[in-house]
Amino acid sequence: MIKMKWLVLSLTLFNMLGCQSMAQPNVTVGSAGLSEPLNIVAQVRKNNIDFRKLSQQHNRPIVALVLGSGGARGYAHIGVIQVLEQQGIHPDFIVGTSAGSIVGSIYASGKTANELRDIALNMKVNDVRDIKLDMKGILDGKKVENYINQLVNNIPLQQLKIPMYVVATELGQGNKVVFNYGNTGQAVRASVSIPSMFVPTKIGETEYVDGGLVSPVPVDVARDLGADIIIAVDILAQPIHTETSNVWGLFNQNINIMQNHLAQQELQHADIVIQPDLREKAHIFDLKGRESTIQAGIDAAENQLHSILSVFQQKQRLHQQKFLQLTAQD
Repeated sequence: MIKMKWLVLSLTLFNMLGCQSMAQPNVTVGSAGLSEPLNIVAQVRKNNIDFRKLSQQHNRPIVALVLGSGGARGYAHIGVIQVLEQQGIHPDFIVGTSAGSIVGSIYASGKTANELRDIALNMKVNDVRDIKLDMKGILDGKKVENYINQLVNNIPLQQLKIPMYVVATELGQGNKVVFNYGNTGQAVRASVSIPSMFVPTKIGETEYVDGGLVSPVPVDVARDLGADIIIAVDILAQPIHTETSNVWGLFNQNINIMQNHLAQQELQHADIVIQPDLREKAHIFDLKGRESTIQAGIDAAENQLHSILSVFQQKQRLHQQKFLQLTAQD
């Protein structure tokens, strides 16, 4: 009887459960077809891109786009990217946590904002939801991994068109991990593995869970990598706007309180913070209202355009002054 109640409860949860993943478009396949299946697991390797050196060589500031965690609210990232594209702003690299790793990795593969929108609006939940009755979680996550790899054409992290860094949490010690090499889908799977919902992602002998536990908006990662301008997108719902009359609302509230505290610490180090108004548009597991959530991202980015352009002008002036000083010394 207990097992039957657990099964019924689990199936009910799955029907309610959205996913942090994006939708599946018609994948464009080149003349050689999809890439061979990935054999190299997601890894953390020494970063071989010296962004500070690139900044000096090209005499311009390095721009990082940081996409935060927030479940289905991640659709708002697409709206922000759309506005940045329209302004001719293209990041030199992307750092993503959880939902941000999904949008970020697909965008880094070469997709445009319009393609991201099409993917989002055509998503089917069963494309990414795989039920697994396990003591550690109720979703396996393998479908998420495969789905992302299909969308990025099986391209590993180190070969994406835009350098991509995926943040996850090492479960054993609770350490922040930044994947930059190997299986893109596997790295994203690790980054979105919400504890107790997803079974932890096991890579080798190590288990990984959602990156939002340690870095909901990974600004510090971008700064450490050498970014001069950091555009951070914070999609966490404010706790005061979260429904708490049911179990899902309470679950949301626990996540919001925990992650908001961590996020505020890192957001202080960003040059531009974009915070879409997502109070009731999309809860963490809600897949409805995708259009309104994307629009919230557009609205928030457009409201920040003056600040964005001002920061770019200021940073460019400072960069040129520094360049002239170095030239004079030579």
